[in-house]
Formats: sequence, structure tokens, C-alpha cells
Amino acid sequence: MADDFSFSIEQKFGVLSTSKKGWNLELNSVSWGGRPAKYDIRSWDAEHAKMGKGVTLTKEELKALRDILGGMNLD
Repeated sequence: MADDFSFSIEQKFGVLSTSKKGWNLELNSVSWGGRPAKYDIRSWDAEHAKMGKGVTLTKEELKALRDILGGMNLD
């Protein structure tokens, strides 16, 4: 792993769930390594110092996910 690993949470959109250990699964806009921010779904500790595995999406990928979810019957 590179020594210059950095990230910045640019915007917090919301918490999807909270684990028994207090970590939140969140949707945020995150800049990785100084690059333009992307949409990111992953677990974070309360201080946002530690993170779990997640998925990073472009705006187009997030729109596609929205469309897929909108077409699903989740009842």
C-alpha cells in the first residue's frame, strides 16, 4: 500500500445502517488520493478514522443503481 494514501470525505449523504460495534454503513462523497470525489458506500468507525471494505461509484454508476433500485419491488 502506498505511503501517501489519503482520503477526504467531501459530503455525507446518510447512514444506511449501524452495526452492533457502532460502525455506520454510509453513503458519502469521498476524494481518494486528492482525485475528484466519487460516491462511496462503506462502513466507518465513529471518528471516520477506520473504514471497512466498500464500493466507489461514479455519478453515472450511481444513477444506474438508482434506476435499478427504483424498478425493484422491495415489499
